[in-house]
Amino acid sequence: MLDFDLAEMYEVETRVLNQAVKRNIDRFPKDFMFQLNAKELENNSSQFVMSSRKHRGKVYLPFAFTEHGVTMLASILKSEKAIRMNIAIVKAFIALRRITLNYGEIATKISRLEKKYNKRFSDIYKALDLLFEEKQGREEWEERERIGFKK
Repeated sequence: MLDFDLAEMYEVETRVLNQAVKRNIDRFPKDFMFQLNAKELENNSSQFVMSSRKHRGKVYLPFAFTEHGVTMLASILKSEKAIRMNIAIVKAFIALRRITLNYGEIATKISRLEKKYNKRFSDIYKALDLLFEEKQGREEWEERERIGFKK
């Protein structure tokens, strides 16, 4: 995303966003952000509706941010929206970590049971596979294209 679009999204002025980036430049490695060159800007301007250059000046080349850069911006900007976004990102990360840990715990417990009984749970796996296939077959049957008389 380009700096002026992100500034609008985070409800700050573009110059404020760029100042915050310059003050925290070591938080933005090459894979987080880069500056468009004149040719890229021209190609981009011809393909998309962009704000007029008179608001950005003639020599201004916008910064483009990857998803990592967009996330980092949420942590350095001071607007209410950026703060809410940063909190949401942190909460999502923690929730994802909890989910991953739960799956890890389940895998560990199954592994322990397999070792304890010295047998793979192949019957359970087969039953689960059959149930899944049966459910998928029913869904495909229900979603099939109908033939014959239609109202």
